[in-house]
Amino acid sequence: MSTVAESIRRGLEQAVAHAEGTADTSAYRVHVPEQVDVKAIRVKLEMTQEEFAGRFGFSINTLRHWEQGSRRPEGPTRAYLLVIDRAPEAVQKALHA
Repeated sequence: MSTVAESIRRGLEQAVAHAEGTADTSAYRVHVPEQVDVKAIRVKLEMTQEEFAGRFGFSINTLRHWEQGSRRPEGPTRAYLLVIDRAPEAVQKALHA
């Protein structure tokens, strides 16, 4: 696995541990915002809902609920969406490795 993919994997594991309350917060700090604009991320990547959902492993119905505001992504998912927003190529590479 590439160092970028490994770094993303470690970061996602840390985000999950933080969200579950099992992380040692004295070792590091994770800031996951309460709200993530999923549609803005998708539009920035110039993807349809179907493309975005398929490429990053989301249910199309869940994605639509997020974009309509009837549901919000949970903590680990918000962290994952932030990584997608900041390093989409690295996420895609890690998922297809």
